[in-house]
Amino acid sequence: MIAAADAVEVSPISFFEIAQKVRLGKWPEMAAYADQLVSLLDRQGGRVAALEPAVCLSGSLMEWQHRDPFDRLIAATALHYAYPLISADAVFDGIVQRIW
Repeated sequence: MIAAADAVEVSPISFFEIAQKVRLGKWPEMAAYADQLVSLLDRQGGRVAALEPAVCLSGSLMEWQHRDPFDRLIAATALHYAYPLISADAVFDGIVQRIW
C-alpha cells in the first residue's frame, strides 16, 4: 500500500518517538538510522506532515482513553489530514483508519 500511494506523510512526532525509543534502548535496531530518518524519508519521496496548532488541540481534546501524548498527536495528524495510519499498534483501532 505504501508503494502504491500517491504520497506518504509522516507525523513529526513519529521522529521524536522513534529517537526516544532508540535513546532509551527500547529499539536498538533503529540506532543506526535514527539520525538519518528525515533524509531517508526525503530520499524515498515521503514528506513530513505539518504539526499545526489544530492538530495539537485535536490530539489533546479528543475523546480517547489512551493517554500517551505521542500516540494522541499521531492519531490527530491522521485525522486532521484524513489519512489512514500505518501502524502495528492496535491502540489506534476505532480512532483512525489503521492499516497493518
